[in-house]
Amino acid sequence: MPELPEVETVRRGLEPVLAGARLTHVRQNRPDLRFPFPERFVERLEGATVQRIDRRAKYLLMPLSTGETWVTHLGMTGRFTLDGTQLGEFEEPAPISGKHEHVSLCAVSGTTRTRIGFADARRFGFMGLISSDAVEAHPWFDRMGPEPLGNHFSGAHLAEAFRNKSQNIKVSLLDQRIVAGLGNIYVCEALYRARISPLIAAGKVSRPRLEVLAAVIRDVLNDAIAAGGSTLRDFANADGGQGYFQHRFDVYGREGQPCLGEGCTGTVKRIVQAGRSTFYCPSCQRR
Repeated sequence: MPELPEVETVRRGLEPVLAGARLTHVRQNRPDLRFPFPERFVERLEGATVQRIDRRAKYLLMPLSTGETWVTHLGMTGRFTLDGTQLGEFEEPAPISGKHEHVSLCAVSGTTRTRIGFADARRFGFMGLISSDAVEAHPWFDRMGPEPLGNHFSGAHLAEAFRNKSQNIKVSLLDQRIVAGLGNIYVCEALYRARISPLIAAGKVSRPRLEVLAAVIRDVLNDAIAAGGSTLRDFANADGGQGYFQHRFDVYGREGQPCLGEGCTGTVKRIVQAGRSTFYCPSCQRR
């Protein structure tokens, strides 16, 4: 599933085309994705102007001139296309044409018209229309923690959220109520860079180590965004390119390979936590 850097990369790619554009020729090709489309979805989008494109965790939010916000979650294989161009090459291609394109529209900005499509072969993505005044109170967002790249995320926040918590820190960081938008790949990378074992109970990690971890999480996400996200299977960014951060993963996907840490002679290990693969170095990631 695309993680925060991938969704942010898509947001930045769509922004020059959609921000300030008027939506025309809206077409909905099926009644549902993961969930049913909103009632009168086409009618409510048709003629609206997109004021800007925001991101909250792994969601794209587009406030409209109508007072509603168009919300999109990419799911596993959701992607936007521009003028019919497939958005990148994939390790495991997911068809984006024909029956797999579920929404299409034109974005009109001045004399420029861009055809935008949304395809989702597995249909785990979804779209919604929410009153812009009620977005934060909506069930999709009301219990979310702070953005890891925002001002409210810090070691102090983690220390408070992890107080007396016996659950391991890896799974705790995936809890969207604690930090919004963190996913499996970047949690593995951040814990490795911070030299913290994924097995340690979250409540046992000291405040100084949590301060380091918070800073490292920011660095990992910013590095991935700068590289265009990570292309694992079905992700591609909005201008048709792939991300390249996966080519410099320190630990993710490197099971059985030597640890890259300076002076470390350990070997990367893979375990399963809460149904997700965890990659770490038992030698240099301390409990």
